[in-house]
Amino acid sequence: MKLKNYIGGEFCAGEEVGVLEVPNPATGEQLAELPLSAASEAEKAVAAALSVAADWAVVPVVERARVMFRYRDLLERYKEDLAVLVTTENGKNLEDARGEVRRGIEVVEFACGMPTLMMGQTVPDVSRGIDSEVYRYPLGVVAGITPFNFPLMVPLWLYPIAIACGNTFILKPSERTPLSAVRQAELLAEAGLPAGVFNMVHGGKEVVDALLAHPDIQAISFVGSAPVAEYVYRTAAAHGKRVQALAGAKNHHIILRDAPLDRTIEILVASAYGNAGERCLAGSVAVVEEAIADELVSRLAAAARVLPMGSGLEPGKELGPVIRPEHRDRIVRFIEQGVAEGAVLVCDGRQAPLVQSPGFFLGATLFDHVRPEMTIAREEIFGPVLSVIRVQDLDEAIAIANLSRYGNAAVLYTQSGAAARKFRERIQAGMIGVNVGVPAPMAFYPFSGWKGSFYGDLHATGRDGVEFYTRKKVVTTRWFDS
Repeated sequence: MKLKNYIGGEFCAGEEVGVLEVPNPATGEQLAELPLSAASEAEKAVAAALSVAADWAVVPVVERARVMFRYRDLLERYKEDLAVLVTTENGKNLEDARGEVRRGIEVVEFACGMPTLMMGQTVPDVSRGIDSEVYRYPLGVVAGITPFNFPLMVPLWLYPIAIACGNTFILKPSERTPLSAVRQAELLAEAGLPAGVFNMVHGGKEVVDALLAHPDIQAISFVGSAPVAEYVYRTAAAHGKRVQALAGAKNHHIILRDAPLDRTIEILVASAYGNAGERCLAGSVAVVEEAIADELVSRLAAAARVLPMGSGLEPGKELGPVIRPEHRDRIVRFIEQGVAEGAVLVCDGRQAPLVQSPGFFLGATLFDHVRPEMTIAREEIFGPVLSVIRVQDLDEAIAIANLSRYGNAAVLYTQSGAAARKFRERIQAGMIGVNVGVPAPMAFYPFSGWKGSFYGDLHATGRDGVEFYTRKKVVTTRWFDS
């Protein structure tokens, strides 16, 4: 099966510069062929979106919201099929995929409230006989470039809000996981979204560059690795666009001596190794008070060694494959570098049985006695690797976490309210958890990474998303008596 672009309400083949195979990460079997579209296909998508942009912008916001209500009902109806599709093309286990679908649906539910979210502001008699009002308007044509690790949820962070605000949208999904995006296009059409309001172009850098530079695209949303996020931000901003670019992470989890260890280990293992570590909120560095470090590492190792590995479609399998063999090779190089720099390799995922299978598996890996300057403590690995740094107290732990150039998420495990408050006030991260291993915000909050984890001003989802996809007019009015 060769996939097609979705432009102007139709699936269509177009000009391409190459073709990629899309394999099942758990088996290596080919699922589809993906066209690497030429820049001309992006141009067609922009033309289709632009041709209906003015009409869609003046559709009453209540009617736009009704489309989202219908779309939400379709996502609910097919939620299990969508979860299976996510697992098949991404590799995560079915329970994680179900959670991804649910969190995506929550953003659509948020977008259903657009009649309230689009409200402006009014001040009568701002001066004698003069009134002032703020009106909110869509931008026009906007685009989103999304990653492989959440092929359904991350696009749903973007286009439901953008479309409900009155914009038309172009999606460039990950070339590694395009099937979920295709299904979303089908369901949007079934929900009654007019042709051209949502468009999708498959491809790689050629398509991305065309979107970043196109004069008729007003805003770009991106989620992916730090180097590409910076490139997207600089390039799109240089072409006068609004940009929100969600980037990499190196999330520190601080474990204090009063933490309830049974629950802490359960939560930390799920955070570090769930989704094969391929998520920007994964626990990557465990910063542990020395007093409990030996016990914690011993128990983490015991839990990591028995994590059930296998296809995410098999019940009970917690650790699925990584996305591609070349990504597995990249993670292996990090493991080798950690050993070379002197970290103690407690659990070696390279030795897991399924590593030699046709799928792209790598076992849970655990390092101890890691130092902050080591590569594995600084760089985003994006795989099932957890590094343990030992510290004397919370102050030292916060100082180490704040050394990171990233600031996506951080977590504290404690029973102390005073410690939690200090952590909340001093940690340099935009999303923090207390005894919560994956502190992902609900749809009505922003996904608010800091530092090198985000480029831009307004974050995805929540009111930030509405602000990003709209612009304001301030009207000052005076009327004279006749």
